[in-house]
Amino acid sequence: MRIFKSVFLRGTEIRDLFKFLWKAKMYFLIPFVVILILFGSILIFVQTTGVAPFIYTLF
Repeated sequence: MRIFKSVFLRGTEIRDLFKFLWKAKMYFLIPFVVILILFGSILIFVQTTGVAPFIYTLF
């Protein structure tokens, strides 16, 4: 549960990043940032569960 609180607290930083990308007209970077955020959140979720040993075999 602590992880989810930290993610929600950092939501303002992510929002500011998207605002900057939109204001600077760097639209092409938005999908890249979204993929990085999704991949990072999946890695955080997997490390907190018992699935971690199975994920490491994929990489």
